[in-house]
Amino acid sequence: MGDDLGDEWWQHDVASVAEEETEQEKIPTAQSNTKTKPEKRKRIAEKTDGAKKKKKSGEAESRIPQKKETEDEKSSKPKRKRKKKKKTITDVLATSEPKPGCAADLQNLVTQYFSDKRSVIEQEELKMEDSCFVSCNDLTHSLSSYLKQICPKWAKIRKQHAEKSSVILLIVCSSALRTIELIKQLTTFKGDAKALKLFAKHIKIDEQVNLLQNNVTHIGVGTPGRISALIDNEGLNLQSLKYMVLDWNWRDQKLRRMVDIPEVKLDFMKMLESGILKGCKEGKIKVGLF
Repeated sequence: MGDDLGDEWWQHDVASVAEEETEQEKIPTAQSNTKTKPEKRKRIAEKTDGAKKKKKSGEAESRIPQKKETEDEKSSKPKRKRKKKKKTITDVLATSEPKPGCAADLQNLVTQYFSDKRSVIEQEELKMEDSCFVSCNDLTHSLSSYLKQICPKWAKIRKQHAEKSSVILLIVCSSALRTIELIKQLTTFKGDAKALKLFAKHIKIDEQVNLLQNNVTHIGVGTPGRISALIDNEGLNLQSLKYMVLDWNWRDQKLRRMVDIPEVKLDFMKMLESGILKGCKEGKIKVGLF
């Protein structure tokens, strides 16, 4: 038997067995390869999705702290304080009810103004007593009705007045326009009396001096600046003056009274010093607040 098969029979058997084993091993590897490809794809897709989600969550997380930082920075920054607007006379008066002026208002104004400008003795001389005043307007009177109340004997006084460069009644207001308005309101009171406008707008002081010196004038209506200038230039004297009425309660478009306007207030004080306060102290001049 051994001779028939040959000396190398066993080698052929081993080789055939090895070939069969290798073929059997190749089959599962091919199958495994076919199975693993879709699984790999799934895994790769899951990895990429997971990476994208992580990136998005990371970006969102990175944005949140940035917002917090900016809010913290804003809160840590010192806030600018808004400057409070100073209240003007208009703001104060717009919220307050108008009150009629009284003698104490003018007395306090004179005292405060001269407190740092005059000595104690001079302040006593300039002090206005209650006897210097007539009754003040309680906001119910027109100009004519108020003048009739404080000067009931006007017709007699008017007839007796014959002195030039002087007036019986002096009405002091804040502006030229207000002067014209007040002269119009005098019609029912003045009668045949002559009234003269005493303001600087469009009227030279020389013209007013000539009118006063050459004519008998009963009533003068004007601004404190021009009135004091006429007194200084001897165009107007105070010998016949009996009543001085201040347009105290009237207010302009900014709700300012005559004494609330700085330049008018200064002229007003100069006018009082020019002889009116002295006449009040001597009892020759009576002051009324309209």
